[in-house]
Amino acid sequence: MHRIAAALMILAAPGAFAYTAAELAAKNVAAKGGIDKLNAIQSLRLSGKVLVNGGTLEVGYTSLVERPSAIRYEVQLQGLTRVQAYDGSEAWQINPFQGRKDPEKLSADDAKALGEDAADFTGPLVDYQAKGYRLDYLGTQDIDGTEAHKLRVTRANGDVTYVYLDPDYFLEIRTVNRRIEHGVPNETITDYGDYEQVNGVYVPFAMESYQKGSNDRQKLQIAKAEVNVTPDKSLFKFPAARPAAVPAR
Repeated sequence: MHRIAAALMILAAPGAFAYTAAELAAKNVAAKGGIDKLNAIQSLRLSGKVLVNGGTLEVGYTSLVERPSAIRYEVQLQGLTRVQAYDGSEAWQINPFQGRKDPEKLSADDAKALGEDAADFTGPLVDYQAKGYRLDYLGTQDIDGTEAHKLRVTRANGDVTYVYLDPDYFLEIRTVNRRIEHGVPNETITDYGDYEQVNGVYVPFAMESYQKGSNDRQKLQIAKAEVNVTPDKSLFKFPAARPAAVPAR
């Protein structure tokens, strides 16, 4: 009898079991514009600026992603450009800010993170089953005064992303990525806002990211979004070695 009463109390609780994980994922896809419009985006280039050091430093930003798994990030400051890229099998970077002007290959962990960014550029809930993700609904949680729906996305490699959806619009307001990188747990929190429609799909034009336990926040402001650009494939691939200069005679 006590068990029945407890079950009835749970069912009577506001919002209890209001949605399944699959239903929330479907609402998120619909809110963004629908699966057809999302899958019609074969490539996406975002450009804008990143504010760091408490907003005292502004750097240029460009990201380029192309299905199924190619991605390239660029950050520009004072004539220097840092590049991180992944072509679907190999990750690499050029980091002149650390005095390294030649390309260098990145670790498998870095490649994994870049690959996940590429696969999930329209969101981890989009086509989650086709990606082999497991999805669980964990109820609601207060996110800065909003009782957001909380979902857990678990990838085949064990990495986890927690997705928080606005209860009215069903768009992401926060994600928390938990990855094991270089043998160490790494948790990145990203808040989303300022959604704008691009080719019928809602894209966040404002993002703020930070590592758990860190006060170093990066605020990304997108100024321009371009859909279905035709990128040069070489932008994603590790640059070929430059031939040695021929000595002058």
